[in-house]
Amino acid sequence: MIDSYYTMNQSTIKAKRAFDVCLSIIGLMLTLPLFPFIALAIKLDSKGPVFYRQLRVGKAMPDQIHVFEMIKFRSMVQDAEVATGATLATKGDSRVTTVGRILRKTRLDELPQFFNVINGDMSLVGPRPERPTFYNKLEREIPYFSERTYGVLPGITGLAQINQGYDTCIEDVRSKVGFDHSYALSLTSISGWIKSDIYILLMTIKVMIFARGQ
Repeated sequence: MIDSYYTMNQSTIKAKRAFDVCLSIIGLMLTLPLFPFIALAIKLDSKGPVFYRQLRVGKAMPDQIHVFEMIKFRSMVQDAEVATGATLATKGDSRVTTVGRILRKTRLDELPQFFNVINGDMSLVGPRPERPTFYNKLEREIPYFSERTYGVLPGITGLAQINQGYDTCIEDVRSKVGFDHSYALSLTSISGWIKSDIYILLMTIKVMIFARGQ
């Protein structure tokens, strides 16, 4: 079992948290002027709230698993899962709105998660938090799935996100687990963490600028 909780030293944990808070505050200062325009576009494009809140599984510890409410700009139609129940998004998903497709491609729908980072529920970089609805099934079908967040805060972006984007099937999730464990191994030292996080953040900016999200 890969358990990064026991391999991350306290110096790395504290440095990563300080890094997250500082950059999130800067990120909010730079992007908050965009929020009214994004909100207006969402409201004009489809009925429903501007923000979408959803329970996600956060950092796992030996004695408990944290669950939190993740926030993002709504990119799908209101009540998108009423007819189908919880399901993964697919390529060309008809539930995604016109504005939502733009937000997803540029990853602008993730901007409100800066508040999740400041609140301590998430990190800028880390494994993508999974929905509790899918968690038990994925844990049964994919070896070491639950270990991917042992002692590690989930992230807005991560090694899996810059390499494959959103999950559309079980194989995408299976591949993501490999990326997540590779990232966890980089957290064993401050230098490894800095190199990994800076690389992932720069690649994320590239994805946003060239609209390569899904």
